[in-house]
Parts: sequence; structure tokens; C-alpha cells
Amino acid sequence: MATATAAALHPQFRPPPPHAPRRLRQYTQFPARLLIRARVRASAASASASPSAPAQREAAAGVPWGCEIESLENAASLERWLTDSGLPEQRLAIQRVDVGERGLVALKNIRKGEKLLFVPPSLVISADSEWGCPEVGNVMKKNSVPDWPLIATYLISEASLESSSRWSNYIAALPRQPYSLLYWTRPELDAYLVASPIRERAIQRITDVVGTYNDLRDRIFSKHSDLFPEEVYNLETFRWSFGILFSRLVRLPSMDGRVALVPWADMLNHSPEVETFLDYDKSSGGIVFTTDRSYQPGEQVFISYGKKSSGELLLSYGFVPKEGTNPNDSVELLVSLKKSDKCYKEKLQALKRNGLSEFESFPLRVTGWPVELMAYAFLVVSPPEMSQRFEEMAVAASNKSPSKPGLNYPELEEEALQFILDCCESNIAKYTKFLEILRRRLRDMRGGELRALSLFNGLRKLFK
Repeated sequence: MATATAAALHPQFRPPPPHAPRRLRQYTQFPARLLIRARVRASAASASASPSAPAQREAAAGVPWGCEIESLENAASLERWLTDSGLPEQRLAIQRVDVGERGLVALKNIRKGEKLLFVPPSLVISADSEWGCPEVGNVMKKNSVPDWPLIATYLISEASLESSSRWSNYIAALPRQPYSLLYWTRPELDAYLVASPIRERAIQRITDVVGTYNDLRDRIFSKHSDLFPEEVYNLETFRWSFGILFSRLVRLPSMDGRVALVPWADMLNHSPEVETFLDYDKSSGGIVFTTDRSYQPGEQVFISYGKKSSGELLLSYGFVPKEGTNPNDSVELLVSLKKSDKCYKEKLQALKRNGLSEFESFPLRVTGWPVELMAYAFLVVSPPEMSQRFEEMAVAASNKSPSKPGLNYPELEEEALQFILDCCESNIAKYTKFLEILRRRLRDMRGGELRALSLFNGLRKLFK
């Protein structure tokens, strides 16, 4: 799969995946009970979408297109169609792999620095793609729908055309059930992500997808019901299409940042150990990536979905890397201004002028914390007599300055570090409360002390 990008959907959406069972990718390190629970089927539709009875029946049946996530037959058909449509001969083949159900594997020795794929733009889906049903496309473009919801609607439209769509082989190879937190119920998010900052972002993402669908339904679909029948354009089909976009859409820097789906390339899986990514290559006229390591025949070839923490990977792609393998893992530390501060209003105004707010989160890693967090801390603890320096502190906290500004406030350093420590202890208290709940449950277990101890040790490792 390829890396997802952030875009605006519903007006409040600020991100950066039918009625179907939720699953996590097989290289997740979640506890076994979570993996089992994550396969439970979700409720048919969100109440806030208020779908009609026909739409609910359609949702309960799930989307009628796509395939099982591990299907090789559909992927092989896709490759044959792509080859017939102009895809050059590949040095990679689709196979079942250990990391992800399907992946691209080297057929020959591949050297470091080689360019692979060469997918022509004619085989890429973007906001400029020709619609199989031109009338639907004209209505969407007439209403100036942004790229993300436009492409999501395009996928549904082409899928509903079945074999008459140019993209039928591609859609048939897409998972019928994308890996995504979009399919998790609120109780599951509350239970399994209670101690994670990803929980709020997952809830917001689900809310935004529902809001985007409701907006399109009210503004466009209901006014053109002949072109947008509810049995096709409903919340469940949009949950599917946005699940596909979150996990597969890429931004191509050399094509003016265009977002696109790149068939075949999106079969590549992620590894935190590589840094290569997809982009358009003007010299060859195709979408390529350049290997940053060598591969032997039979080895799975990887790209990077970006320098993302395990939580961010779970949020968009539905998996987390093996424990200890992701150098981008971090813990989000929530910090905020003190409303009791005499300079609260002045500091808040300085933050807002630089795109920040009263509440901000910064990543903490084993190697330390970012300079932006230290700048924010300096601003929080700075006294009224330093008001002339509030702006430079806010600029440093926002990372808007082209060069890293010097943070030289020795008289504030001790107090700033104490502020960060207090915030850490406050955040840890939330984890401690959750662990205490687990301890109480374990005391109530009747399966014997040894079994309880074994389960607790497993959970303790999870929250290290």
C-alpha cells in the first residue's frame, strides 16, 4: 500500500479505512484478545448519517466489489490488465508475504539505487481522471468538490459500473474490507485506545468521514437522486472508499503535489527501515521509486509510508510495526497555557498569530523532545517583564522560522523543565488509572493466579 496524505474533506476535517469485520494487519503486535475482538462485525451504519431503510439494507450486505485482502488471483488479473494497458515489464511480482498479506517481491537481484515500477500517468487515478459515467463527474465538478471526496465518489461510481468501468480489474483487486479504524465501534475505540492519544484522532476521523458523506448527500446526492441512488452512494460505500484513500492515496511532489491512486504500486508494504517513496520521474514518464538497499530474488521489497509513529500507522493503515522496529515511535505530550497566568491573553494571541492554540501536543521520543516543545514551555513560564519576547517564543514553538531560532533563556530553563515534567506526570496519571482498572479485573479472575499473572505481564509489556 502507498502512503496516505492529509487533505480537507468535511469543512472541519484535518487528517493528515458495508457491514464488515474489522481486522488488523498481521504484523501488528496487539494482544491476542484485541485481534480476536477486532474481527467482530461492526454495526451497519452510523445513526448520525440517518440512512433510509434501503440504504441500511445495502449497508448490512457490505460493498459488492473488491476481494479478500489476501487474494492473489485478483492481483494477478490486475497485473495482466496493467501490462496490456501499458505497464512495462516488472522486476517485482505479487506474492503472499510475512509482512502484510500481499506484497511485491523481487524476481531478480535488485541493486541499491535502482528505479522500479514505471507506472505511466495514464494508469493513475486522480481528480482529473475521466469518469465512466460523465454525468456524475460533471455534477461533482460543477459543485467544486475537493480532491479527496471527489476521488472517493469516483471510486464508488466506477465500482458500481462493474465490468463496464475501465478500472474494474483494479477495483476487483482492492480489499473489500480495508484495514481501518473507520470500522471500529465507539466502545472498541474507548476500550482498546483508552490510554492512547490516537483515540481522539480516530473518533474525529470517523466523525469527519460521516460529516463529509452527510454534506455530499444533502448538497448533491439528494438533488440528483437519478445519478446518485442511495443504494450505491451511502455511508457504507463511503466508509469503504475513504478507507481505500487513507491507506493508498499518495501525494506526488514532482506532479505539483497531486494526490493519486497508483495501481500496482499500492501493493508495496511499509518498512520503517527504508526511506524511499513514490514520485513521478520526468525522464521516464512514470511513477517510480528508487531503492535505498539491495534485494535478493524472493525478498519482499518495501517503501516508506512516511516517518510515522506506530499510532499514526494504526490510524491510517490499520497496522503497527513489530515492537522495537519503528524509530519514529513517540508519545504525544499534551501541554497548555495556564489560565491563571497574568499574561494569558497576550501569550494566547502570540500563539494564534503563529497557528498554535492554547492546547498543543508535541512528540516525546527516547532520544529527547523537540525544540518546539521547549519553546512552548518557555512561553508558558515566562514572566510579564519578558512580554517583548513572547512572539519569538511562539514563532519557535510553531517551527515557522526558516532557521532554528536560538532558545537562550537560562533564567527560565529550570522552570520550563519543571513545567514539562508536570505535564508528563499528568499524562502518565491517565495510564496509571487504566492499569489500575486492569489490576482490579485480574483480581476478580477465577482462572487461577498463574493465569492471571501471565495475562497481566503481557499487558504490562504493551504499556511499557
